[in-house]
Amino acid sequence: MTENRKYRVIQDGPVARVRLTNPDRHNAFDDELIKGLTGAFLLLGAAEHVRVVVLESEGASFSAGADLNWMKRMAGYDQAENKADAMALAKLLNVMNFLPKPTIALVQGAAYGGGVGLVSCCDIAVATTRAGFSLSEVKLGLIPAVISPYVVAAMGQRAARRYFQTAERFSAEEALRLGLVHETVEDETALAVAGDRLVEQILTVGPTAAAEAKDLVFAVDRPLSEALIEDTAERIARVRASDEGKEGVSAFLEKRKPAWLS
Repeated sequence: MTENRKYRVIQDGPVARVRLTNPDRHNAFDDELIKGLTGAFLLLGAAEHVRVVVLESEGASFSAGADLNWMKRMAGYDQAENKADAMALAKLLNVMNFLPKPTIALVQGAAYGGGVGLVSCCDIAVATTRAGFSLSEVKLGLIPAVISPYVVAAMGQRAARRYFQTAERFSAEEALRLGLVHETVEDETALAVAGDRLVEQILTVGPTAAAEAKDLVFAVDRPLSEALIEDTAERIARVRASDEGKEGVSAFLEKRKPAWLS
């Protein structure tokens, strides 16, 4: 277990939990937390024994976005310093989005600004019905720039055009309708149950296949072409010829569990 006053990484066999642990500050983030989380996710992405990563928080809020003290410091930055600061957050989001492991966000409370970005970068998101969301940057005369590629991919351009400009708070039910979260549950007990169910499901699949399937989604998100068709054929040919692919098919035909379940 990796300890930090603002987050913890808890590993239990193939499951790693990245838990935000600064509820007094509504799990808001600053440059210190961004650097720590980036390093943590890089390590988890490279760890062969880790099969799934869960992002969760303690307290009333999932993440309120940028910490106020951090914002006060940034107010004195020049443009170059602001860009360097923004690039650090951009790196964290990019690492999370393309992590070669399935990621699950368990959203128990408010997710504002950059907190919505964290949710959007995870492959699966579940929220309690009391969770609320807001892209609140324009209220401060700012824009949700660095998180925007991931939020737009999660909720769509049409919804983003509304919520980026109005900074409205919207409910978990609306987040579900938009596709920002995949399901909602009644309370934190049900959230933990849903998270465990998803983890158990992910642990039944081939670990390499999961990473390949995730990369496939990004690869095919472009106009259909001969090059894309050939790319998909090459991908399945590579996976079929892999040790894991052969083992999975053999196990199915022989009516036994594959090696990754034994």
